Amino acid sequence: MPRRILALSVLAAIALALVAGASARTNSGSISLVAYSTPRAAYADLIPAFQKTAGGKDTSFSQSYGASGEQARAVEAGLKADVVALSLEPDVTALVNKGLVPRTWKNDKFNGIVTRSVVVFAVRRGNPKKIRDWADLVKPGVQVVTPNVQTSGGAKWNIMAAYGAQLRKGKNHTQAVAYLRNLYRHIVSQDKSAREALQTFLAGRGDVMLAYENEAIFANQNNQEVPYVIPKATIRIENPIAVTTHSQNKTTANAFLRYLRTVPAQRIFAQNGYRPVVPAAAKGFSFPVRPQLFSIKWLGGWAKVDKRFFDPNTGIVTRIQRETGN
Repeated sequence: MPRRILALSVLAAIALALVAGASARTNSGSISLVAYSTPRAAYADLIPAFQKTAGGKDTSFSQSYGASGEQARAVEAGLKADVVALSLEPDVTALVNKGLVPRTWKNDKFNGIVTRSVVVFAVRRGNPKKIRDWADLVKPGVQVVTPNVQTSGGAKWNIMAAYGAQLRKGKNHTQAVAYLRNLYRHIVSQDKSAREALQTFLAGRGDVMLAYENEAIFANQNNQEVPYVIPKATIRIENPIAVTTHSQNKTTANAFLRYLRTVPAQRIFAQNGYRPVVPAAAKGFSFPVRPQLFSIKWLGGWAKVDKRFFDPNTGIVTRIQRETGN
């Protein structure tokens, strides 16, 4: 009897060990992706493609999409995330400051960036208001749709595109800020995210929408007619990605990041309207070159720009929103 009990105990212990091992393997193959709103369709293609690779075999995903700033704050508040794919660097910086993303997150040849785009003007069929350049947005009667800078990374890109375009045209800082003030008087809708702003525009609100190029391409690919104009002076959008410090699955999470910078993955991004960070992946795609394209670095970098323009108390744009009641 004692031998039988001992044997059963050993078998039970082995069974528990096997279950625990299986559970560990399952957990190690699970990735929580927290992203901004617009790349959802791209990841719907990218995730199955990654799961077919050696590094992604048997990997499951949970996904969360929303306005970039809100997503960053949700992760700060405890939302589980192995990988964060956000709209702009300050949203990742906020997580770095909380110890949720390593300070070395952009120490690679891509500087932490996974996709690029540019700011464009989405217009109505036939472009009845004849919107071609930034000056046309502030003509009498023109109504502008853009997301809200308090929640959306895309909105910040839009506003810095507007500001930087004035500098590119030879205006000084004071004149460029005056343009922003005038622009806000024409803004009739400020949704939480770039995707929600697109839905508002498609519903008939406004004459023009400030948007990611990839959003306009996405809409047209989905049989939603969104003609768009790329102004001569516009900003190069750069979208960051990082693995979190508290990820319980860093090996697979990092494998996913490496995969996203491969030519096949970057071509999937390109098919969804994003400009690849891997030059070879752009072959066969037509992304127009703009003569006065500029970067956020040209404006001083996000560390300087975010505080100067978007600080919730003292930012230039914050004050303009209050002054215009917008």
